[in-house]
Amino acid sequence: MKLTVAIQMDPIEAINISADSTFALALEAEARGHELFYYGPKQLSFRDGVVVATVRPLKVRPTKGDHFTLGDAARIDLSTMDVVLMRQDPPFDMGYITATHLLERIHPKTLVVNDPKEVRNAPEKLFVTTFKDVMPPTLISSDPSEIKAFRAEHQDIILKPLFGNGGAGVFRVKPDDENLASLLEMFTTFYREPIMVQRYLPAVRQGDKRIILVDGKFAGALNRVPAQGEARSNMHVGGRPEAVEPTKRDLEICEIIGPELKARGLIFTGIDVIGDYLTEINVTSPTGLQEIKRFGGPDGAKLIWDAIEAKK
Repeated sequence: MKLTVAIQMDPIEAINISADSTFALALEAEARGHELFYYGPKQLSFRDGVVVATVRPLKVRPTKGDHFTLGDAARIDLSTMDVVLMRQDPPFDMGYITATHLLERIHPKTLVVNDPKEVRNAPEKLFVTTFKDVMPPTLISSDPSEIKAFRAEHQDIILKPLFGNGGAGVFRVKPDDENLASLLEMFTTFYREPIMVQRYLPAVRQGDKRIILVDGKFAGALNRVPAQGEARSNMHVGGRPEAVEPTKRDLEICEIIGPELKARGLIFTGIDVIGDYLTEINVTSPTGLQEIKRFGGPDGAKLIWDAIEAKK
């Protein structure tokens, strides 16, 4: 089966080919004989009822400094593609949301991964609230009195921007920390959205697991251990990746959320688990495929393409 595949992603020249999950997906697609095309979100347009993009044929190879070749640009009707991979990184802003609206017009005739309507309806930090029985105590609010009352109850808390990514803007506020009022002022200045507040989970010192699910099924796990003196475990901010075997609780969480992910057409998702708790469900541009494979886990790119081909 040969598919035409358009990849909507961030600048390909800037990616880290040793870690980038989109690059892993592109390599696997090319190995299967699929025809690849590349474009960025700003090359996506809607004109006279047609979703178009200025794309360039793409060839990839695992050679640092020489990992891709692009052909001549051409304007195409995206509905003529078999598959579109929506793989640009957040922030999940109005530009991102607009792209989901446009791509929704060609899905499912052209299979968009992940389903753009469901991506729009499942922001990572909000979607997790669907599964309240497996999440830590959580507050989403802009009301300082609500946040202060939550802190008074739980003492040690984490503040997060609701639509952030990569660990940016995440703060731990300990019981004796006097900076909460200043932090709330800062959040109000920089963000219009409510803040996510969660009880701090001491188990994060042993790591924050990234678990990959493909079509709602467990497909590998990676542990990310925070650097000394750091509350965040994201690899963007120095978290150390290490091999990990899923616990009974990890698999239980996957069983709880998996059917909903599958029903929503969320083929490739990455969840974050600290101790016994689910903290985020990443549906926009999940990462971790290469690290999981490197530590001896499943080849997630193969599993994802198996799922895509089965749907086509």
